[in-house]
Amino acid sequence: MSRPVRRVNHRMRHWIWPAVLAVAAATLSAGSPAGADSDRSGLPEAIDTILGDSRMEGGVASVVVADAASGDVLYQHRSSGRLMPASNTKLLTSAAAMELLGPGHRFTTDVLADGRRRGRVLHGDLYLRGTGDPTTLAKDYDGLAAQIAALGVRRVSGRLIADDTRFDAKRVGDTWSADDESAYYAAQISALSLAPDTDYDTGTVVVEVAPGARAGDEPRVSVTPKTDYVDIDLRATTVASGGADTVAVERQHGRNTITVSGTVPVGGAVTKEWVTVWEPTGYAAAVFRDALAAHGVKVSGPTRAGIATPGRARQLASHDSMQLKDLMVPFMKLSNNMHAESLTKAMGHKATGRPGSWDDGIAAIGGYLKTAGVDPGKLRQVDGSGLSRKDNAPADQYVKLLRSAKGEPWFADWYASLPVACGPGKSVGGTLRSRMCGTPAALNARAKTGTLTGASGLSGYVKDRNGRELVFSIILNNHLAPSVKALEDAIVVTLASSTEDEAVPVMPRSTRAAERYGDVECSWRKPARC
Repeated sequence: MSRPVRRVNHRMRHWIWPAVLAVAAATLSAGSPAGADSDRSGLPEAIDTILGDSRMEGGVASVVVADAASGDVLYQHRSSGRLMPASNTKLLTSAAAMELLGPGHRFTTDVLADGRRRGRVLHGDLYLRGTGDPTTLAKDYDGLAAQIAALGVRRVSGRLIADDTRFDAKRVGDTWSADDESAYYAAQISALSLAPDTDYDTGTVVVEVAPGARAGDEPRVSVTPKTDYVDIDLRATTVASGGADTVAVERQHGRNTITVSGTVPVGGAVTKEWVTVWEPTGYAAAVFRDALAAHGVKVSGPTRAGIATPGRARQLASHDSMQLKDLMVPFMKLSNNMHAESLTKAMGHKATGRPGSWDDGIAAIGGYLKTAGVDPGKLRQVDGSGLSRKDNAPADQYVKLLRSAKGEPWFADWYASLPVACGPGKSVGGTLRSRMCGTPAALNARAKTGTLTGASGLSGYVKDRNGRELVFSIILNNHLAPSVKALEDAIVVTLASSTEDEAVPVMPRSTRAAERYGDVECSWRKPARC
């Protein structure tokens, strides 16, 4: 995973196009909407021209634009063509979760005991039972430990049992790349885990590497949360001021040893990396055991994982997550893969009563999609996040979902969770916070982004110049350009700039920024996650 860098916020320039440029779309116009010949606004020609950009040479697109109220299709190009939607998959998962789990759903993490208390000693085992909360923090485990200490317990005679049996034991999704094992966006999925900060990248630790005081010194390394569950193999060196900064941070395969290598110059910036752990159940249990010790509670026995809490056990402490409608914000704004997968397995458990699995969760999502007018037989979904390259979906099915969701009682909360073009900060703009600024789409378009190598997507809502709400889905695949997001933006800004009677086409921005900060598959720079 590449070292995080700060994205430059480039203001896009949009120009009225000379009519002659429409000729460039001739090879694409065959995919334009039925009845396009009768559309006098010029919108089909404008979007065709954008798709004719050289960055899409040899690529393929599925694009649909419709009136949100009437459903009238205003533009379509290969509308039923199945392509990799990347994180646009989260639209399916999140909408299903709002319907099947409910906006008020909370994940619980409980501490239970199966023995008797005698004085300050709790005889028997102590159980830490998770239900899939992807937002549990170290402070939450500390709170659970404090509740145990407040009962007067000072020693547990038995073991600490980490009960992660609400989900199955399959930790990674279908066809997730082995190269991504230590990358924060591909953490292992467990019903019992831990996030290091309020970006809620569950199953990860944050490693910070700062230069030493002098050349030749070891860099200073810290881990958040503080835990011995991971070991640091420090191979990096501090070099003289002005030297190369080549620090790399990566977890070794199948282990919880994190190697820090390379060089960092005196006075140089701190490198900050989010790195996954191996077996997140053990990670959560380790942090909880440390919290118990900090509160004066000693567990005499070892930690064991994967054992179900017996029915006779009594609850001693509990922590509830935020409501699902609130969890939607970090999930969708930051495109959090682990949230998507935890929700998928939670839906699978609710539907079947079995340990939550991807198969059962995807089946539950498919059942919801049918009620929303989406045909699950016309798409393939194998995970909740879109990280798998097996996920395939056409733009027309996303447009159906976007229109259907507007009639749901939970729509306002779901809509509020979508990234906002040029919105301020992560909690509003999310993955669109630096896009479409200075255009009619700014603070107007709300949409879900998606990025894999050779796959990009943007699906959501925008109002045109007269306030008419439109829904759109843009899925672009097989491009060799580092990024085609400028084309997505140009389409959305064209929609925002136009009226029902007159299209105002705009030019995609320069490729220079994309080439410099190329959106490559999930070596996503974390500060600008897509």
